[in-house]
Formats: sequence, structure tokens, C-alpha cells
Amino acid sequence: MSGRGILITGASRGIGRAVAAAFAEQGDRVAIHHRDSAKEADDLLDGLPGRGHAVVRADLADPEQVRHMADAAARALGGGIDVLVNNAGVFFHHPITETSYEEWQDAWRRTLDVNLVGAANVTWCALRHMPSGGRIVNVSSRGAFRGEPDGPAYGASKAGMNALAQSLAVALAPRGIAVATVAPGFVETDMTNEHLKPPRGDAIRAQSPFGRVARPQEIAAAVVYLASPAAEWASGTVLDLNGASYLR
Repeated sequence: MSGRGILITGASRGIGRAVAAAFAEQGDRVAIHHRDSAKEADDLLDGLPGRGHAVVRADLADPEQVRHMADAAARALGGGIDVLVNNAGVFFHHPITETSYEEWQDAWRRTLDVNLVGAANVTWCALRHMPSGGRIVNVSSRGAFRGEPDGPAYGASKAGMNALAQSLAVALAPRGIAVATVAPGFVETDMTNEHLKPPRGDAIRAQSPFGRVARPQEIAAAVVYLASPAAEWASGTVLDLNGASYLR
């Protein structure tokens, strides 16, 4: 088979969809993961250039579903996973001053189960199918550094994802596997659509001196680079992609 086998979580929409298209356009085979967006995933599958793509499903909060999904992706891609992109994520509004104790606990559990523990489990399972030269790219967030007062579990989960990637960059280098992370700010996606409507959207766009937010294709371009053979020496990096809206 030509190209590499790419597993992308949360690939049916937004950043994941753009990442899937970018890999397919350069001749790779893509496994499109989704949880409950079968129509969107199938539509993407039908529109991707090239051959050998597949759709796989799992609730990332369920460890057994994750294991079966990774195994199914490896089979569909021809027996291996050359690149894993941990993109799937959830965000729940839960400011500490406005939630009950029960709501607070629920938001933390649901967020960490998918964004951090789910990503860790996908990585463990995918690694069993990954050869030397493999790549893992995590999609984190600017919120890991500047904070997320309306969704503190989201910011914490992404900070944990950064630390996970850096730990694995050290652990997996002897196997020839590089691990890197992108940390976008606001991106034009379904998840951010409501936030980007006026008047709040005007304030969000003004955070960047460019006066806009990112396009999904811009994030995808960085993911494709970090997953490339040329990017081994970027292993361990966390690449800010926020249009100078937050500098650290």
C-alpha cells in the first residue's frame, strides 16, 4: 500500500476533518474516528482523495471501545498505524462560582475521561501497531497555559496532554517514535461557532494582532509537518498556534 496509515481521533469535523484531508491529499491512508457523528464521518470518507481510508467508532471514555477501535483502525489501514493524531476533545461550561458540587464533579470526570485519559488510552493501544519512525501528534490548546476560567477542566486536561506528550517523547525516542503537540487558540470550528458570533466574537478576534482566529487548515498544516519524517528533532515540542494572541 502507498502512503502511511494515519489514525485521527475526532476526525469527522473541525480541526480533525482538516487534518484528515491534509494527510489524504499527500497520499496517506486515513482512519477517521468519531463517537456519534457517523454521517459526517461517512461524508468525509466519501470526499477524501485516494484509497484505503476507513471510518472507526469509539467513545474514548470507554477503555474497551478504545482498544477495539485502535485494533480496527490498524486492520483497516493495512496492519499498522504510522501516525496517531490525538485530536478528539470535549468542553463543558462549569465556572467554579456557578456550578453545584455535583455539576463540578461531573464536568471534571467527563472532560478528563475523553481529553486526557481517553487520549492516553488511544496512545497506548495505537502504539502496539506503530513501527519505528512512527509519529504521535497531540492537539492541545492555548488554554493549557493561559487558563480556562469558564471550563477549568478543559485547560487542565490540555496541560496534562502536554505533559503526557513530553513524557512519551522521552520514553519512545529509543523506538524511533517522535511525539509532539500543537496548542491552538480559537479556531473556526463547530465547537467555537457560538463563541465567534458578535459581539463576543469581535472581542475574540481582537485578541490576535492579525484580527482573526485560525482556520482549521492552518492547524492541519502544522500537524502534517510534525508527523513528517523531517520532524523527528521536534519531538517533545509544544507548538503555539494562536496568532500571537497569547505569548509565553
